[in-house]
Amino acid sequence: MLIPELIDWKDEMTGWRRHLHQHPETAFEEVATAQFVADKLAAFGIKVHRGLAGTGVVGVLRCACESTLPAIGLRADMDALAIQEANECDHRSNFAGKMHACGHDGHMAMLLGAARYLAATRRFRGTVYFIFQPAEENEGGGRRMVQEGLFESFPMDAVFGMHNIPGIPLGRFAAMPGPMMASFDVFEILIRGSGAHAAMPHTGIDSIVVASQLVLALNTIVSRNIDPVESAVLSVTQLRAGDTWNASPETAVLRGTVRAFNDEVRSLIERRIRELAEHVVSAYRGRAELRYERRYPPTINNAFRTRQACGVIESVFGAESLLTDAKPLMAAEDFAYMLNAKEGCYVWLGNGTGPGASPVHNPRYDFNDELLPYGATYWARLVENLLPGPT
Repeated sequence: MLIPELIDWKDEMTGWRRHLHQHPETAFEEVATAQFVADKLAAFGIKVHRGLAGTGVVGVLRCACESTLPAIGLRADMDALAIQEANECDHRSNFAGKMHACGHDGHMAMLLGAARYLAATRRFRGTVYFIFQPAEENEGGGRRMVQEGLFESFPMDAVFGMHNIPGIPLGRFAAMPGPMMASFDVFEILIRGSGAHAAMPHTGIDSIVVASQLVLALNTIVSRNIDPVESAVLSVTQLRAGDTWNASPETAVLRGTVRAFNDEVRSLIERRIRELAEHVVSAYRGRAELRYERRYPPTINNAFRTRQACGVIESVFGAESLLTDAKPLMAAEDFAYMLNAKEGCYVWLGNGTGPGASPVHNPRYDFNDELLPYGATYWARLVENLLPGPT
């Protein structure tokens, strides 16, 4: 059952969400966004700390002062994407080339709604940390918050995250122990050949031909090197070479991504990329230079904390609200860094299905404001269940 106060505050939360949608800021540039969040938390009577990862905000709410009482963290992401919005709604982005195309505006509004409710009611004992994280998209703000001492400065027993998912019915949740989302690595291979006149290819080493052969070889890694019961994706997403019609280029560049659910598979794929880049390219008398970056680890839910989160979902929203057949996604999430450092659980909240439910990272995506009381209620009841107060 939705919390009545949060139903009453839905229009206000919608106003917050749409303001944030109109004023998107990308990774590590969330200055105005962080100020908006900090001002709201302070107005609710919550102590505010700023500066982790540059623009990060952490709100601290304590009920009872015993140091031995438990503490949990609730995390929302703040950054937008470098996408030109195609929506024509009144709250569309005011900034060219930037938009909240992943719902982080809604994530912030839901956590702010829960913070307001918990600060007003205080029906728990312990400490809640409201973590507003910058730079989830590509730049690893979660990693930086952990490296800069998030869990040392704000000691907590567990940390929880949530993300909206278009395609799941409105208000339905999904969570599972173990992998929820995949790792995210990137690679770049510079192939050095020898340029030549296009009419005399035998006088050079055609980097495009070499790159083409390497693309085919790379696409055998998952199908012929990974155990079929494991999951992985290797995608070559860029091939850049040449500047004119009548010359074969000296160099070509391949770029792509690798995704997997465990570090053993990641390591195997990285090793095979190195081996193939070296040997395939050298077979054509070229040279290869590989740059491989491990960006985000897999998002792995702790089994005990997932049971706690699922128990709250079922008790508050009904057993039918928890999807039991959801599958992990090959997309990545830097909340994984927090889960690597602290046990916790990451859940999905359905953003709706059918017309208008555009996928995330799409110029026509928009967060569904009907979700706001659902997400805020989940956060509030999670705190009240995990940090129970006097009855």
